Amino acid sequence: MATEIHIDREKCMGSGNCSFWAPGTFDLDDEGIAVVVDAEGDSEDKVVLAAQGCPTQAIDVFRDGEKIA
Repeated sequence: MATEIHIDREKCMGSGNCSFWAPGTFDLDDEGIAVVVDAEGDSEDKVVLAAQGCPTQAIDVFRDGEKIA
């Protein structure tokens, strides 16, 4: 099963940390809120680092239904 990424748009403050750590996976939309542009754009390690680096903890990463970040 693939890695799943969930972004809580209410929590996101648009810091851009996620797109710094995993630029192939995350970007900011026109409202300055994080979006997933390609769930497989970066390694799982980079996606996890991006989630861990989110100042508002708006990103959750799941593997096989289990939260890993």
